[in-house]
Amino acid sequence: MFGISDYGSFCAAVVVFLMLPGPGTFALLNSTAKGGFKAGAAATVGLIAGDQVLLWLAVGGVAALLAAYPPVFMAVQYVGAAYLVWIGFRLLTAKPGDAGPVRIEPRHYARQAFFITLLNPKAIVFYMAFFPLFVNPATHRGGVTFAAMAITIAALTACYCLGLAAVARAVTAQVRAHRRVAKGLERLAGVFLIGFGLRLAISK
Repeated sequence: MFGISDYGSFCAAVVVFLMLPGPGTFALLNSTAKGGFKAGAAATVGLIAGDQVLLWLAVGGVAALLAAYPPVFMAVQYVGAAYLVWIGFRLLTAKPGDAGPVRIEPRHYARQAFFITLLNPKAIVFYMAFFPLFVNPATHRGGVTFAAMAITIAALTACYCLGLAAVARAVTAQVRAHRRVAKGLERLAGVFLIGFGLRLAISK
């Protein structure tokens, strides 16, 4: 589909990553807690905008690599698969208290969420490793392929974040009341990421 190999797995991987708690998730929850659903929706717009900036910066590097050095691109695919396994392992072995919520001030929710996302340098590294895993060099269609991936990520992010904002108060209360459940979900995500990485590495 549009030069994307295993589109279903691509969507599933994006959803798994969205479920992982990070600066963007905390920004969304804090914004919603302070300003209600509208604030959460505004934060969602900021998160998507920041994510798209980082995403297209990574696309520039991936596209150049694919065009100029196909063998190196294939090597990057294996490195990307290993990176997923590494992230999954970190989630499985993470200790409580490794991450904390970010600070959100009232008003300007979209702008704050945008900069919180943009100032996360790990996101560019992630996309540089993530995109090559799902690009099919034989059917790749240049900008069309990357645009399809970007639109898919934006759509899934919007659905997930707006849904999370709609139930943010309940979700926040549940996470605080059931730390073990939250930790179990994080470890489950780690298992999925390891599985994705191994599956993609074997299929190359």
